[in-house]
Amino acid sequence: MTPQTDIKTIATLSLLTVASAAFSAESMPMGHHHATAASAQAPAAAESPWTEGEVRKIDAAAGKITLRHADMPHLQMMGMTMVFRVADPALLQGLGVGQAVRFKAQREGGQLTVTAIEKR
Repeated sequence: MTPQTDIKTIATLSLLTVASAAFSAESMPMGHHHATAASAQAPAAAESPWTEGEVRKIDAAAGKITLRHADMPHLQMMGMTMVFRVADPALLQGLGVGQAVRFKAQREGGQLTVTAIEKR
């Protein structure tokens, strides 16, 4: 191999490595990316936006609430009905099935958790 061939080979391999990494990151489905130090940290409750919802079920003993909710872009989630853990069981006091609410949710320990909730 000549020095010119070595440089071309190194340049080609470098380009392929960069292109492969860029393609992998772009082709991953929404919400399935490699966590960086910044993205691995859940936003604080104050930083989470309010989401509109409706109470469908309350399980105070388990510290869980089922909510039908609007889209939650900060969690890359479309609107749906689902069960959330509550950060503090006291958040469930005074709520009833069918109650319109707004709430803040975030991922805590791999679980979706309601950190604040208000009647509407």
